[in-house]
Amino acid sequence: MIRENRVNAISGYVALFGFLLLMIGGLALLITAAQAKAGIGVFVGVVTIALAGLGLAGLFMVNPNEGRVLQLFGDYKGTVTEPGLRWANPFFAKHAISQRVRNFESGRLKVNDQDGNPIEIAAVVVWRVVDTAEACFEVDDYENYVKVQTEAAVRNLATRYPYDAHVETLVSLRGNTQEIAGHLKTEVQERLEKAGVQVLEARLSHLAYAQEIAAAMLRRQQAGAIIAARQKIVEGAVGMVEMALEMLEKSNQVKLDEERKAAMVSNLLVVLCADREAQPVVNTGTLYQ
Repeated sequence: MIRENRVNAISGYVALFGFLLLMIGGLALLITAAQAKAGIGVFVGVVTIALAGLGLAGLFMVNPNEGRVLQLFGDYKGTVTEPGLRWANPFFAKHAISQRVRNFESGRLKVNDQDGNPIEIAAVVVWRVVDTAEACFEVDDYENYVKVQTEAAVRNLATRYPYDAHVETLVSLRGNTQEIAGHLKTEVQERLEKAGVQVLEARLSHLAYAQEIAAAMLRRQQAGAIIAARQKIVEGAVGMVEMALEMLEKSNQVKLDEERKAAMVSNLLVVLCADREAQPVVNTGTLYQ
């Protein structure tokens, strides 16, 4: 693999000043030789001007957070990262590689989760180039490489986890967003390592059931929420009944046999667990009538 080799280029301002002086000198020599009809002087002046023009072609600009990859006839010579006006061999090919932080948001992908349910999923990846040589030479188009590999990682992640976990210990796409984001970042980074790209952040930006099963899954979620709520209500009601019986026994004000206790428990559970207000009935007889 080709690794980045940072090199220091000559200051462009010094080179610009020197080649401008050389061009002015060659122009003056050319004019003087032409007036004197000196063929050798004219030749030297033309060559001097041509060399100065060729030297000026070696000037290039390096922007902040940018690297210029230098190649000489296909051979990698190094990368210039120091910003400003720089000069290098005019025969060098100079490719600009941005090292700024960039975002990529994948399209909404339709895949099947671990349970086989079709879902729609999308992700946002924050990335930057950290090795310009790898980005330039190890892959054909590093920006397209980031796009393709990110979408592949998102698809692979969606198939490894269920949309919703019906067991609390299981990891799900909807219920464990931070953990899923960590797994996604790790997988995308592994895929982009060879392209000289560093992943700064990766997270899901869209997650939903596919349209054809969205209504059915919504009813399933509603049913699950109702069941969970009923379980909490029953647990609370049983605790309140136990507390009421214990307090009655401690007060010794009312003695209840097992049949009356069962009737009391039944009535209290009906009142506490009902989904609407209970209708009171006044007993005008005795406790047993």
